[in-house]
Amino acid sequence: MIPRIHQQGSNTLGLLHYLYGKGTHEEHIDPHLVASFDGMASDPGRDPSVTKKDLQHLLDHPLSLLDAGQRPDKHVWHCSVRAAPDDPILSDEQWGDIARRMVAATGIDPGDGAGCRWAAVRHADDHIHIIATLIREDGRRPNHHRSGKRAQAECRLIEKELGLHQVAPGDGTAAKRATSAERHKAERTGRERPAREELRETVRRAVAGATSEEEFFDRLVAAGLLIRKRIAPSGDLLGYKVALPDDRNGEKEPVFYAGSTLAPDLSLPRIRERWTLPSEAASADGSRPEQPVLPDVTGPAFARRRASAATWQALLIIDHGDDGAAAAQIAAAGEILDALAKTSAAHTRKELREAAFVFERASRSHIRAVRGHDRALRQAARDLVHSGPALGRGEDGATTAMLIDMAFFLAIAAANWHARRNYSQQAAAAQQAAEHLSAAYQAAAAQPMAVLRQQGKRLAPRVRQRHAALLQQVLPEMAERIRAEAGWAALAATLDDVRKAGHDPAVLLADAARRRELDTADSISDVLVWRLRRSAHLPALPASPDATATMGTRRTAPPAPVTQPATSAVTDPSRRR
Repeated sequence: MIPRIHQQGSNTLGLLHYLYGKGTHEEHIDPHLVASFDGMASDPGRDPSVTKKDLQHLLDHPLSLLDAGQRPDKHVWHCSVRAAPDDPILSDEQWGDIARRMVAATGIDPGDGAGCRWAAVRHADDHIHIIATLIREDGRRPNHHRSGKRAQAECRLIEKELGLHQVAPGDGTAAKRATSAERHKAERTGRERPAREELRETVRRAVAGATSEEEFFDRLVAAGLLIRKRIAPSGDLLGYKVALPDDRNGEKEPVFYAGSTLAPDLSLPRIRERWTLPSEAASADGSRPEQPVLPDVTGPAFARRRASAATWQALLIIDHGDDGAAAAQIAAAGEILDALAKTSAAHTRKELREAAFVFERASRSHIRAVRGHDRALRQAARDLVHSGPALGRGEDGATTAMLIDMAFFLAIAAANWHARRNYSQQAAAAQQAAEHLSAAYQAAAAQPMAVLRQQGKRLAPRVRQRHAALLQQVLPEMAERIRAEAGWAALAATLDDVRKAGHDPAVLLADAARRRELDTADSISDVLVWRLRRSAHLPALPASPDATATMGTRRTAPPAPVTQPATSAVTDPSRRR
């Protein structure tokens, strides 16, 4: 059940005309009162002798008792309460009781006999609107401070008592939602999302991996946004606002949004925090230690390999690091997803974009991220952006599948981390992102896994038998299931590549299997293939005749060294692929 406190207004009659009208964006059916401040208000929806102006006079009567200078400019309080789509249809009596509880909880009518005058109108099965005049019967103004949080808390109690869908409680760190006016404007103009959400997504992509204000603003300009900077008299930059060129108000002027209103972590001061090293990294003389020089990224495949390695390190920190460092890794994981969505091939773009969009909620909590510790992930995000779009085939496609596989586990680790701290909304958002990543993986992995399976099928029978025996030896409880999977041939081919590269397949296979619980995986073979190919520094796609034909003549850089955590505490609460 979702309560929404709308912007205060000054036109009681105008709001009543809307509530009792036909509706502008959804059809209003049988508008009528379900409750009122005294339980006796006449209903213009059911009584032909009563007009909406009569109800307006009744609600605004306390205003007429005040001198003109004492009346508030905006005296109309408006709250809507909407049930979840899967909730049962509630009766008028139930909605009336909900309305009384809402005005009591928010301070509009606390039950002391001198509350505000209000009325609750129902014009649809799934929601009501409460309208109130913000002057009490004794002439004082109500104490409705933080009425939104009070309404949310009361709705959580109502959900439990009535057996309704229970909404995860928030913690005040969520980005501001688009208003109903913004959503309706998006519908009228044919936008996929409200302007606020489009801007939030674009700004997040611009900041992903950026290392300076100049780079950040250059990316905003390249994305086509209009920018206004707030400059202090000293010349220092204090903040910024952005707008979509074609999002205009009634005066045909661009509608600008400050970064802080798009999301708490998109204000300029919070963005600047991403560019600072941790204070403990400074030496005794105050200088910063030299950072390791990484080889230049020469293509999307190399960038994805480096990002996969950084993701594994992030998993280790989330599982075993302190809270501030773990929070920084989770925040930087959002940058990886933003960069991956920005550079993805067409067949994975939709799911990756959705994954990045929903993970945004998981990137913030009351645990403050200690920036600087997330440098490897942020550098990986920068590499992804600067390497450019990846092809959906060949080594690009295979390393994309590898990275999405890693990103899936990163999202699951974030969900577990938030759940252990009772951050319900963040945990749910991370889990939802994992579901989109799983779907993206299916699309990305289809071609490279087909190549690997073909390679496995070409192995000599005695070689396949040797790898089957190795599997039985190392993973006796899973061996039968793995050999029955379609991906077993790909795993056999990978084990053979591991051996030819001079590694001990038994050691690496045992290590790969320890990295997470595999019992809930839909395809254990897929999971092990990417673990093995990464830990053995193998190309994501082997240089077989089939792979060469698929990859064409494009050359990729050699794989980056990969350091993997010895263990991972990540568990998958839902089925994996």
